[in-house]
Amino acid sequence: MAKRVHQPREDAEFDFILRMSGTPVLAYFTGTWPKAIEPCRAMDLVVGGIADEYAGRLTAVRTDITRCPVTTERFGITGAPSCVLLKEGEAVAHRAGPLSTAELREFLEGHV
Repeated sequence: MAKRVHQPREDAEFDFILRMSGTPVLAYFTGTWPKAIEPCRAMDLVVGGIADEYAGRLTAVRTDITRCPVTTERFGITGAPSCVLLKEGEAVAHRAGPLSTAELREFLEGHV
């Protein structure tokens, strides 16, 4: 996992990162059940690269659905991997399923 990707251990830590970020936040939600493991691992690499590429313009947060259930419910996440782009704490874009680097750049376009 890239050093630029935050990994909150609980909902309160997610909220703290969100308040302190000062940039748009890419929250991507991961799961540990068998069908989610491989797609989530692939997203770890994609998001890590994007976090490096967008350093200073974007805060990336890897959010485990099990550890942050309130956050997961708040943003309507029903599966993993899923991405939510937040600006000033409000969701401005949502995408479910694994994304390639090009797809994630497109997802961020116009927001970051």
